[in-house]
Amino acid sequence: MVCPGEAWLKRSVKKLLVAATAVGAVLAVGLATTTVINVVASESESQRIESYGQRVDVEGRKMNVFVSGAGENLVLLPGFGTSSPVLDFAPLVRDLATDHRVIVVEPFGYGLSDGTDQERTTENIVQEVHGALEALDIDRYVLMGHSIAGIYGIEYATRYPEEVTRFVGIDTSVPGQPGMDTQFPTGLFSAAKNLGIMRLFTAAAYAKDNSEYSDHAREQMELLTNRNSLNPTYLNEMAHIPQNFERSLGTGFPADLPLLLFVVSDNAKNPEWVGLHQKQASSVTDGTVVPLPGEHYLHHTHSAEIADKFREWETGRS
Repeated sequence: MVCPGEAWLKRSVKKLLVAATAVGAVLAVGLATTTVINVVASESESQRIESYGQRVDVEGRKMNVFVSGAGENLVLLPGFGTSSPVLDFAPLVRDLATDHRVIVVEPFGYGLSDGTDQERTTENIVQEVHGALEALDIDRYVLMGHSIAGIYGIEYATRYPEEVTRFVGIDTSVPGQPGMDTQFPTGLFSAAKNLGIMRLFTAAAYAKDNSEYSDHAREQMELLTNRNSLNPTYLNEMAHIPQNFERSLGTGFPADLPLLLFVVSDNAKNPEWVGLHQKQASSVTDGTVVPLPGEHYLHHTHSAEIADKFREWETGRS
């Protein structure tokens, strides 16, 4: 004989299983739909991506670079995962190219550059970027970078001190900053891309208004984000972030290299953010920190101010 409580429990479990099965079926149909949409859209979008810059030979692959303006060489390096460095830096490049020769390098896996199966260690990335500049016969320049380019920049300036005349950081990473020992779930991210889930996040991100960019530029950036985000080269670099930061511990820019560091003035996740950059600036003979209000991509909202303050700082070094 089954007691009333047991009967209720069985009915409840049965209802729960039916509900779970229904939810699972809906999710399965939804994921199947986003997967198909992603495959079809990716094929269609590849035809709409417009070429820019020039492709140079680096270690048997093609790396895309963009050169604009005339004057002292200024090399721009992107932050991690920037899908199109050339388009991302465009407002800043337009301003700086009025009196500099600006070179934007798109590392392997970024923008219109090829991917690579070389491990994304700091050493390999720096060597490849240098190879692109060698292909252009550029051997003396100001190095300017965003975000993780601060870590790569230390290695770069240390390895090629006779070429780098100054370093300018745009909210750059610093050795020892908290939270960079996280192991990222690259397998999960790869699955999310293949299932088309990341496409939904990308669409939402580019729906936000940004007056620094034209509608056409934003469309091209979205297309390249859908193509490049979470590609194998990107995921390999992501997997190397903890060890690249660990390797950077105790390192710094050469003491005689002038530094100009633009930094987010109010980093809620890291209250010591400005202080970390002030410490880095004080480690060299000539270091300057310029706090700016805003978010991590300061060149999206402060390109004119960054260009102007960079010129003022340069004038003081003439």
